[in-house]
Amino acid sequence: MRLDKVNRLQTLRCQAQEASRQVCKCMFSFTASGSDDTLTERNHMLIRDRNRLPLLFTHVIGSLPRPQVVRDLLARRQQLPAERFERLMDEMVIFAMRLQEQAGIDVISDGEWRRVQYVDEFLDRIGGFERARRYEHAGEVKYHRVVVRKLDVGAPVFAKDAQFLSKHTDRCTKFALPSPFLIALRYWHGDYSGTTYPTYQHFMDDLAIILAREAQALVAAGIDIVQIDDPALTYFCDRRLMAGELTHDERLRREWNVDEEFPAAVAAINRVVEGLDAEIHLHCCHSVYKRRSDVSGDYKPILPRLHNVKVDRVNLEFAYTQTGDISDLDYLPQHLALGMGVIDVRREEMQSVDEIEAIAAAGARILSPERIALNPDCGFAPGAGEPPTIDEAFEKLSRLAQAAARLRQRLALGAVHGPPTPA
Repeated sequence: MRLDKVNRLQTLRCQAQEASRQVCKCMFSFTASGSDDTLTERNHMLIRDRNRLPLLFTHVIGSLPRPQVVRDLLARRQQLPAERFERLMDEMVIFAMRLQEQAGIDVISDGEWRRVQYVDEFLDRIGGFERARRYEHAGEVKYHRVVVRKLDVGAPVFAKDAQFLSKHTDRCTKFALPSPFLIALRYWHGDYSGTTYPTYQHFMDDLAIILAREAQALVAAGIDIVQIDDPALTYFCDRRLMAGELTHDERLRREWNVDEEFPAAVAAINRVVEGLDAEIHLHCCHSVYKRRSDVSGDYKPILPRLHNVKVDRVNLEFAYTQTGDISDLDYLPQHLALGMGVIDVRREEMQSVDEIEAIAAAGARILSPERIALNPDCGFAPGAGEPPTIDEAFEKLSRLAQAAARLRQRLALGAVHGPPTPA
């Protein structure tokens, strides 16, 4: 009798989760297109189907801080039997998901707790890289991965992680992949990679093929939002870096050509996301390392250059100093919705709910609230060793959810005056 009851409850829960995913999928079942009209219609469809997600829905960028127990588990991965490691990590990831749900976040990730670092985990799984390049970053000497062998187009490496996320929540889900441009820029070097890939463009072409397969596998696994992480695009926002001034990251000491490199980066992103049956996000941050940014500068230099990117939403930073400025929104292409960074993930100090709401309200005075979702500036811990704590992240996410709810109420009462409705 007890077993029958358990089975019935499990069946009902599975049915409910599947129904929730289908509703969510109805919202996001779009095919990428370069037409502004098509993309605008896609955003209107989101507005019409908000029985699933609220106005100004909240979402994470991806990573959450790893508690020490998770860091310890990652450090012992090679020492544990694979089955035991996977079982333990599954339990940890469920906690990361429940934390986001408890905070009131509408779209959740797996916290990226299976990754030691948000890019390197992908590279380690696909293979072809060696830690061989010596460089300096933020005053530290490190040895960096570089591509040394031609990449194999094998089975997708994140599909199983995505299936686990989709299966264990009734919320909409997000999964992030690094962009081809980011990987090519950081992990190609002529001295080590030139024999295999004569230029980083050759490397980027292969990456686009592999990442496109990854993205398709994520959608097949039930993921609702596929995000492409590309802080490398934000390098072009840093006027001092573009002028050739010194930077604390030796990898960025190079010649830059925005007119050639930016279109190539966008073209590679478009190849990755082509035909995806999901909402597609592009995340452009200023990088996070030990509560610092790698670059600075507002988004005005790059937003007009996103006029032909085939994504639905671009996630930008507005809470941390020397990142986005509210006036940047005048430059946002019409076909793009906005993920507005209103939570500072770098400083330990907590913003008040009022402060968070004020940033979001400023955005809603320029863009229609239907085009805006609210998120932290960046992931809390792109690398497993980043200093923010899980309690800090939980409190910040909880305040994000509270600020979004309050702003919805103010908008419903007409207390926030947005842009005029087009004739």
